Amino acid sequence: MDLNLRKAVIHNVYEDTQEQLKDTIVDAIQRGEEKMLPGLGVLFEVIWNHADAGKQKMMLETLEQGLKQA
Repeated sequence: MDLNLRKAVIHNVYEDTQEQLKDTIVDAIQRGEEKMLPGLGVLFEVIWNHADAGKQKMMLETLEQGLKQA
């Protein structure tokens, strides 16, 4: 992913509240527009990089379960 795109995504949501972040995530998922989906990857990267090993394991378990139900 382009470094400029990564910076733009972070800049666009930097001061958002949790509710605004949730709305951004839900909107991107519901629309499924390709132009919005890379932003979710950037947000996931931020979460992953700031999570300890236990939280990362929980995220992986959640992803695994979700994928099996898809």
